[in-house]
Amino acid sequence: MSNTLSKTALIVPLIQSTAGEMRACMSRASEAGADMVELRLDHLADLPDDADLKSLLENRPVPAIVTYRPIRQGGRFDGDESDRLEILTAAARLGADYIDVVLDVPPDNRPKGRTILSHHDFTGSPADLEEIVAELEASDADVCKIVFTANGPEDALTALAILRNATKPTISLAMGEAGLASRILAGKFGAFGTFASLSEGSESAPGQLTIEQMKNLYRWDSAGPATEVYGVIGCPVAHSMSPAIHNSAFAETGIDAVYVPLLIESGAENFNRFMEAVAPWTDIRGLSVTIPHKENAIARVGAEKTDELSRQIGAINTIAITPDGSFSGTNTDYAAAIDALCAAMGIGRDDLSGRKVAVIGAGGVARAIVAALAHHNAETTIYNRTFTRAEKLAEEFGAKACPLDKVAEISSEIIINCTSIGMHPNVNDTPISTGTLSRVKVVFDTIYNPIQTRLLREASDAGCLTVSGVDMFVNQAVAQFEFWTDKSAPRDLMREVVVRHLTGQQK
Repeated sequence: MSNTLSKTALIVPLIQSTAGEMRACMSRASEAGADMVELRLDHLADLPDDADLKSLLENRPVPAIVTYRPIRQGGRFDGDESDRLEILTAAARLGADYIDVVLDVPPDNRPKGRTILSHHDFTGSPADLEEIVAELEASDADVCKIVFTANGPEDALTALAILRNATKPTISLAMGEAGLASRILAGKFGAFGTFASLSEGSESAPGQLTIEQMKNLYRWDSAGPATEVYGVIGCPVAHSMSPAIHNSAFAETGIDAVYVPLLIESGAENFNRFMEAVAPWTDIRGLSVTIPHKENAIARVGAEKTDELSRQIGAINTIAITPDGSFSGTNTDYAAAIDALCAAMGIGRDDLSGRKVAVIGAGGVARAIVAALAHHNAETTIYNRTFTRAEKLAEEFGAKACPLDKVAEISSEIIINCTSIGMHPNVNDTPISTGTLSRVKVVFDTIYNPIQTRLLREASDAGCLTVSGVDMFVNQAVAQFEFWTDKSAPRDLMREVVVRHLTGQQK
């Protein structure tokens, strides 16, 4: 497609209530690396006059789009339509690089100038999306803009497909958290521009990332048509550390790739709808899969395309996708946990044979760890609040089962906590009393936030060797990176990123 710019513009919308504040933020946006700003006049407290427009447009540090969006298109202007159009006409006369004109303005009434003709839908993806796009493309606008609300990340791929098929400069975005990929990948698919807020809290539409996040977290300046795409599927994913970990790893190893969050609500139908939309043209090469989709993932990929232990677990957390669109999968959780445990103890996996291990919990993490312990012939006892669930898991893998209220009677050498007890923000909780810890040699807490849980602190005080969930988390990310790329992962850097995020430090 054609684009009047040499690259996709990173556009910062300015939503301040006065022209003076807006002008000051324009300078800040320029300093932050914005290619363009959008002057959202509908956010001004008063109707702007020529003096306001001149103060915004004269000697501006970056190109500017002037937008005066009405309420009917998701803006704030609720006055006389003729006033709105006159102000856009004045902005064009005073030198605005572009004026944004909404599609429902009759062609004869549209202000003259370099025009972005736009349509916004804040309720979802419009049923007549193809017709709207066709109308935009058939117009005499300089740039077409279509923005709608994503119900799932498959809608983000729809927005990117519009860019891929566009015949004139186009902005196409899916709003909301589920649509983030359309914002991050706009440059890869040759968009005229994408939007990023100046700072958190100054977003002009749902799902906008900050310019700092776009540039530093999502590698905006290094992405191009050949960039491969990876992502994390889950619900929730907003606070996932995986994008920071993998994007740092890609940068460190010189791999042309970007890793994005993909919010998919629970349910196999939602998961499958996205997977059906993953076509070869997207260049999606790998996916991390978190709660609640690990079982959906193995069902979609096919058990025959995973390893034996993943089949026994019945869930995978990693999918690789070849350029022709075929899938394979694995579960990196079990190896990550076992290797973290063995490394701390200074033993090999085979040395787990015959060792007594108590596993607290019977959920997905526990299932992966119990399967791995069984594979290496450890003697495992599962403790869980719902005893029938512990019994079912134990029967499947040749382990023993006990009610959680019997945990004080543990006589195992190793304890592994696979519950969320003690996870942030409930950091004062612990699944095991200090008296029990005095009989144990090794305590492994799969929780990684906080890094040092109450369980680990008390275990250390009792003289136990302790293993943090951070080690497991890093191990599984390292294994995913290597499964996808066939290259050695920068383990130390990845661990540093995890610790930095968990301790609240910024790079």
